Amino acid sequence: MRLHTLLRPLALALAVAGLSACGGGTAPSQPAAAAPTAPTTPAAAPAPIKVGIALGGGAAKGFAHIGVIKMLEANGYAPAVVSGTSAGAVVGALYASGMNAFDMQEKAVALDEAKIRDLQLSSGGLVVGKKLEDYVNEQVGRKTLEQMAKPFVAVATRLEDGERTVFARGNTGQAVRASSSVPGVFQPVTIGKYHFVDGGIVSPVPVDAARQLGADVVVAVDISNKARGKTPGDMLGTLGQSIAIMGQKLGEAELARADVVIRPQVLDIGPADFAQRASAILEGEKAALAAMPQIRERIAQLQAERARAAQLAQEKVREAEYKACLEKRSSLQKLAGMAGMDDSCAATPAK
Repeated sequence: MRLHTLLRPLALALAVAGLSACGGGTAPSQPAAAAPTAPTTPAAAPAPIKVGIALGGGAAKGFAHIGVIKMLEANGYAPAVVSGTSAGAVVGALYASGMNAFDMQEKAVALDEAKIRDLQLSSGGLVVGKKLEDYVNEQVGRKTLEQMAKPFVAVATRLEDGERTVFARGNTGQAVRASSSVPGVFQPVTIGKYHFVDGGIVSPVPVDAARQLGADVVVAVDISNKARGKTPGDMLGTLGQSIAIMGQKLGEAELARADVVIRPQVLDIGPADFAQRASAILEGEKAALAAMPQIRERIAQLQAERARAAQLAQEKVREAEYKACLEKRSSLQKLAGMAGMDDSCAATPAK
């Protein structure tokens, strides 16, 4: 403060001397330097939040996914990326191809089971799965996975070594078929030199796959069977519950990495109970509506975090611009600034 007081008269004297020199008629030997520009960088808008949906396996329970997507769309949170396992891969493929939830509901109501079920006695399984593959390809307009309107992946299990396999390229129907091939029911699907079965064994609800697609907020939909102390009443139920038990620990760990988990109340719907499709869709709607406050809260939290990060980044940019502006001033301007008489860099950095 004392230095500022001492320098102010000196700066005034130098400024007057400079003006006097200009009034004396002596032409300057060099043109005057342009005044430095004050910082004017506009604030950058935070990137939009990308919602991803991870659709789990559960055979006929999978119709509930349609109800969940319907409510997300209705509330302005249409998923930007989609991952699916087993039944979730079927719904996910249709949605990612460009259909909305109402389109899918119409397809579900009109679905004839005979179109997706091709029985054949075989040591590998009772259902070949080619009809399911053809049905999916027909519904998506024969688009490959990389041609989808929304980024989409289907998760399957490699039979040779149990590796989780994420299909992101190639034949959509074939990838969905591989993801849906319940061991003992569907015959394993051969792709290249490997064989693939239901993805529910290694990733019942593919949260990580949705995150890998770039989702900021992952909404997971869990419709898997849970061991409830009851013996399943048929072979499909037994197989479904066995797969659920095998993937339960892995599934719990992966579900913990989701931002929001939605669990439609569809445990009483059997794996082949297609007659309950309307009920499953309704349960999906109800569960999604119940989860909406949690989804809004998580998105708002992430938006606030991004806005703060953008603000901090902007403050750093302005501070750097301000310092650069100060350095560009002439010696006379710097002296005048010390005396509080130079405002060429008046746009001081935000604090």
